[in-house]
Amino acid sequence: MRRRGGRGHALSVAAVLATLATLAVSSEAGAAGLYFSDRGVRPLGRGGAYVAGADDVGSIWYNPAGLADAGTSVLADFSWLHFTSDYTRRTQVAAGNGGTGALTTYEYPTVSGTSPVLPIPTLGASYAFGEKKEFVAALGVMAPYTAITSYPQTLNGQPSPSRYSLVSLDGSALVITGAWLAWKPVEEFSIGAGVEALVGTFKSTVVFSAMPSDRVIGAPEDPKYDAFSSLNVGPIFAPSGNLGLKWAPMKLLRFGVSGQLPFHVNAPAQVNVRLPNAVEFDHAYQQGTNGHVKFDLPAILRVGVEVRPVDDLRIEATYVREFWSSHQSIDLVPDNIRLYNVTGFPSPFAVSPISIPRNFKDANSFRLGGEYTFPVSNYKMTLRTGVNYETSAIPNPYLSALTIDLDKVTVALGGSLHIGEHWRLDAVYAHVFASTTTVSPQEAAVPRVNPVKGNPTQAEAINGGTYSAQADVLGVGLNYRF
Repeated sequence: MRRRGGRGHALSVAAVLATLATLAVSSEAGAAGLYFSDRGVRPLGRGGAYVAGADDVGSIWYNPAGLADAGTSVLADFSWLHFTSDYTRRTQVAAGNGGTGALTTYEYPTVSGTSPVLPIPTLGASYAFGEKKEFVAALGVMAPYTAITSYPQTLNGQPSPSRYSLVSLDGSALVITGAWLAWKPVEEFSIGAGVEALVGTFKSTVVFSAMPSDRVIGAPEDPKYDAFSSLNVGPIFAPSGNLGLKWAPMKLLRFGVSGQLPFHVNAPAQVNVRLPNAVEFDHAYQQGTNGHVKFDLPAILRVGVEVRPVDDLRIEATYVREFWSSHQSIDLVPDNIRLYNVTGFPSPFAVSPISIPRNFKDANSFRLGGEYTFPVSNYKMTLRTGVNYETSAIPNPYLSALTIDLDKVTVALGGSLHIGEHWRLDAVYAHVFASTTTVSPQEAAVPRVNPVKGNPTQAEAINGGTYSAQADVLGVGLNYRF
């Protein structure tokens, strides 16, 4: 969008930089770090403890060796992640010209985030072949259980305290698709592997500050310098893969282990901007509007032990480690972007590569779940339950309204109705209890992005304050085995 002498192109670079951090919200396939829940109707009903006991098409995510027990089958399930969050922002501002005066802490009104009603799918089909049906091939598509969160742009008639972190992620559409193959040479052992890719597009909206000289020509976060931006990223294509093993040394005991390779994302981006009314950009324009976004998403290790004390009772304990320490930054590499006629800057002004610090840490998850099958009239019923404790992958200084991940406990209840020898109807309800976390203004480390700033004054961090969140997951599914 252009207005008043081409200011739209001049500010599109600022919009890219300010919204880069939102990319990570809907990209990876792990629960910690960027997702608020593990995935799949039946596995989630077991609290995500589904590594040693994986045995249907849902195995493609948890342990592809479990496909060896899926036979020829079709699986389809859909879940709704109802996510809510509250953020009470606090910031510490230095008074005086240049920010050299006394420090004052400000507390803003609490802002709440919500998610839309969107079905999150798992779709897959498997085919058994070989002399003893010892090989099983599968194709599948699954979407991450991501909180597609929206925050108000204004609150009580004033600019929202969360506007510099996130306004909305509506319109994002990312899925993981792939092909898998499992082999069961003997009854006690199976191995499986898959080739995957994260594909789709990503959209985000955010407000950024375009003040050329913070505090020198105006107060920090002056609303007249706010600009509303929309970032469209795609097409995204990030290949990956996974590998798993299962071993049953005896009838009542099974072991499982699986590993997920990392995703390396490198995607083009386009930006649209609704400009502020400040005069500094009246005659500015930009040559070049494109860039590439790059970041790394982690490898995952899963280990599980399942016991079957009786034929119809299965109990599994699982440990999952997600290596989020590989997610250290989100980087923008401009495609020869130059700015012209920005007041106070040389013209042209070449935009250099920009790095947004993330500094995530590895996350750990401990899970216990099980299921019990019993007859009801002419049918069979399965009841399942599970609990999952997971540590956050985001250090306090880098927690923000953009990516809320907290230490959390998930409690799940689920069940299945078996109709004849072929049909299984699944359902799950899970609630995620998350801890409340406070980021002090002194430790907050997420900066207010302002690529058009003039003098090197220190901008206040935008992520200080108190965060709380919770989520409910409702899901249904069906499995047909030929």
